[in-house]
Amino acid sequence: MSTLEDETYLTIGRNIRKYRTKHNLSQEKLSEIINANTKFIGHVERFERYISLKKLIAIADYFKIPVKCFFE
Repeated sequence: MSTLEDETYLTIGRNIRKYRTKHNLSQEKLSEIINANTKFIGHVERFERYISLKKLIAIADYFKIPVKCFFE
């Protein structure tokens, strides 16, 4: 992880995991909620795939938090 882009996506994945576990949701359930492949959230949390802004907004909307929370 040397680029700002990599660090940003890593932070997003960690924060998705934090909010998901806080709400007692499985990776599969959150994937279903945002209409993604059931393995998608796991891939994002492990920094194996990038998440789109559209999907990130859907997650923020579900958790009722500002999108910026995933970047902090």
